[in-house]
Amino acid sequence: MTTATPADPDSPILVTGATGKQGGATARRLLAGGRPVRALVRDLTTPAATALATAGAQLVRGDFDDPASLPPALDGVAAVFGVPPVAYGQAGPETELEAARGRTLIDAAAAAGVEQVVFSTLASTSAASRGAEGKTLIEEYLRDHIALPTVLRPVRFMTNYLVAGVVGLDGISHGVHRHLFPPHEPMQIIALEDIAEFAALAFADPARFAGRTLELAGDEPTPVEAAAAITEATGFPTRYEQLTDDEVAALGTDIAETKKRWQAGYRWHADIEALRVIHPGLRTLADWLTESGAAAIRANLTGSSSRTPSRY
Repeated sequence: MTTATPADPDSPILVTGATGKQGGATARRLLAGGRPVRALVRDLTTPAATALATAGAQLVRGDFDDPASLPPALDGVAAVFGVPPVAYGQAGPETELEAARGRTLIDAAAAAGVEQVVFSTLASTSAASRGAEGKTLIEEYLRDHIALPTVLRPVRFMTNYLVAGVVGLDGISHGVHRHLFPPHEPMQIIALEDIAEFAALAFADPARFAGRTLELAGDEPTPVEAAAAITEATGFPTRYEQLTDDEVAALGTDIAETKKRWQAGYRWHADIEALRVIHPGLRTLADWLTESGAAAIRANLTGSSSRTPSRY
């Protein structure tokens, strides 16, 4: 690894996945902090893309499956925020395609002389999971090819409570939140805004975060405690139910495997107190509910529900 030269703080940061959850949150946080943002999008005309442009982001069309589209997007950027380009087929995660897409972005960044890349992947557990294989390959490639690499590994998003639960998993339906997790065991969660905050911290101080991998979580209530907090914050009675093995099996092999791993004792392991030293404003579930979550959940429960797929 070579010694990196300081990037121009007035040069834009390229944000991939900018119309998605993590990329969108990161783009908004950087713009709010006065950092120029170039947002990589596949379609310049979507509502999410036009909202970013209105907020001040420079939109650029690009696609990981079209390597020739990336050099213009990377021209003159100071750094890159990357989100793994997940690939799913009928048999589940397509590890090699996901890894190839990640390598394409990293190669293009390196060729453009970009020395800092912050990649957000997936929280690890005490044993590797099938869904993490592609992300692991991307992380390894990142460290080998970028001078100032940082990896963020977030756990389950707090915004998953906003999912409509169209597959019988997550969200809140008829006053019930249903998931795989044991009802009375701690469950780590993270606010999207805090993923964005850690990314912003890394971009503000590249040398401090170079080579680091941060497992990210902001709180760890039990599912029953989380349902009680939602009830108190929204005024809508909410309870938790753990899916049965038969219900999980009906949702597919990957979800069934995740539950088996959880039953075997594999857990996320973010050190929340250590993270709070780095980012003192790290949000608890109660913080997120007060800030935006309760209002969004109430909107969902009164008819404006989201149908975005759950992350976990």
